[in-house]
Amino acid sequence: MRTLWMVLCALARLWPGALAGCAEAGRCCPGRDPACFARGWRLDRIYGTCFCDQACHLTGDCCFDYARACPARPCFVGEWSPWSGCAGQCQPTTRVRRRLVQQEPLNGGTPCPPLEERAGCLDYSSPQGQDCGHSFVPAFITSSAFNKKRTIQAVSPQWSTHTEDAGYCMEFKTESLTPYCALDNRPLTRWMQYLREGYTVCVDCQPPAMNSVSLRCSGDGLDSDGNQTLRWQAIGNPRCQGTWKKVRRVEQCSCPEVHRFIFI
Repeated sequence: MRTLWMVLCALARLWPGALAGCAEAGRCCPGRDPACFARGWRLDRIYGTCFCDQACHLTGDCCFDYARACPARPCFVGEWSPWSGCAGQCQPTTRVRRRLVQQEPLNGGTPCPPLEERAGCLDYSSPQGQDCGHSFVPAFITSSAFNKKRTIQAVSPQWSTHTEDAGYCMEFKTESLTPYCALDNRPLTRWMQYLREGYTVCVDCQPPAMNSVSLRCSGDGLDSDGNQTLRWQAIGNPRCQGTWKKVRRVEQCSCPEVHRFIFI
């Protein structure tokens, strides 16, 4: 390559304009564009028609100065917006957050990452402001990481800002689950892949999933004798669902993080 550049420099002195290329033609084109060409030296040491389109790297017919005249520019995106509210009330639904493109990718630069993310969501208050959390069956669960982002909604005057220590943990042994849990690989639903048959999982019951009157979460199975098969469903992918049996109630969850979930 160094020898090639020495030859090209010598030609430039002896024959002005011999190098030509993308810069002189003023061309840089996305994708494969047969009309995006110039006259000059190619990287394969052939003089003649050379190309200044993004696909020239694959076809090996780039002009010698393509990398310098058409530098790759990666996509840049902004910060995530705050999460939206739930799309509906009193039923499992979704919330969304978005980010904007600040710089489009050019000349084969790194493409833009996803600009929108959706996650499972459940609002415990009806449009009339009534608490509807007690009506949810089966048990709806999501990743324990969601508990760090949600806030206690004042669906009842009995809840206050001093309820951080309220709640309890239920341990279950999973009996069955659908294959859809392992197929969803979206960033905010990847936690479902850790649901496994025969594993013991921990599920936190915390406000606002906890009913302000009964101080229980819907579907917690607290009244079962341990032999009763209970149903659960993952928020964010309604086809990820299964059954489990109650093991015990404890004050604090002690399962590994990947096997720790929350009622929602």
